[in-house]
Amino acid sequence: MVGSLLRVEGLAAARQRHAAGELPHAGFKAVEDAAVDRCLRLQEGCGLDVVTDGEQRRLSFQSQLVEPVDGFGTWDLDAFLWGEWRSAEVGDRSVARPELAVRERLARKRFLSAEEFTYLRGRTDRVPKVTLPSPSLFANFWDPRHPPDAYRTLDDFLADVTRILAEEVDELARLGATYLQLDAPHYTMLLDPSYRQFYESRGVPADDWLAFGLELDNAVMTRHPQVTFGFHLCRGNQASRWLVAGGYDRLAQGVFDAVTASRLLLEYDDERSGGFEPLAAVPEDKHVVLGLVTTKTGRLEDRDAVVARLREAAAYLPLERLSVSTQCGFGTSVVGNALSFDEQEAKLRLVSDVARTVWG
Repeated sequence: MVGSLLRVEGLAAARQRHAAGELPHAGFKAVEDAAVDRCLRLQEGCGLDVVTDGEQRRLSFQSQLVEPVDGFGTWDLDAFLWGEWRSAEVGDRSVARPELAVRERLARKRFLSAEEFTYLRGRTDRVPKVTLPSPSLFANFWDPRHPPDAYRTLDDFLADVTRILAEEVDELARLGATYLQLDAPHYTMLLDPSYRQFYESRGVPADDWLAFGLELDNAVMTRHPQVTFGFHLCRGNQASRWLVAGGYDRLAQGVFDAVTASRLLLEYDDERSGGFEPLAAVPEDKHVVLGLVTTKTGRLEDRDAVVARLREAAAYLPLERLSVSTQCGFGTSVVGNALSFDEQEAKLRLVSDVARTVWG
């Protein structure tokens, strides 16, 4: 289970009513709780050993930082749909530009995910996982043309983002979390020349950007050795669309060696991800979770074909250092991907079935 699930029916309407002042806060929390309960029943019923709350309490995986932290400008969901998106099926494009930008010094109003974890912890006997955004992802929301007085450089801004996320890890570890995950879809953007130019416009040479970002990631992940960290790389996942294509070859040496996470969750659901050859560069102390089942469409993969792909990957990394998952979440934001709840369940059951077929 990578992280998010489709938002449960009625949750979006309740969020709108709450925002409009028509639904009291306690009533809205009861709706969120019920949505999480349903997500847990789904995952447990599908036989998953690691579960999340389906990110039901989040507008977007990126809003997880922005919503509980003061200092950003006015924003809505569109602020997170940055980039030039391609359709998963037909390759058409649409462009959304971020309006969100940091305006003042960041100040945390509450912890980002403490509520998510404590509720999840008390309602399952499976391993509860919480996902967090990679700090350098938020370079997208720092404008070098109009830097705020509080942050005259990108380094200053991202240092504060990193501090907030590191404090979040401290709190989650104190509460008993044992499995956390950083989501880092932005590193694969370096495969596309236009995105390399974007990062260079932020003041960091594209060839140095990976090392720069991973240093911040590691600062978040090295504080609690008893916590297992996952590191998730994908190529964009909004409304069944994607941002870039390309294999992990150009990133393997930089990411696999440098990141301190012990689990790498890699997107491998179609030809856009390239071959398995880069897995040969994974250090011996790391485990790889192959995202072989797509969340972008309801088409259900053939079990034997997924098993065959795992055995193909085992030519580069032993099976005992591999696991299987979906390629990404089903609901990176409240928009969700273009498949039904029944199709989502079938995908999760397939993941469980494949795992038991291969590893028993």
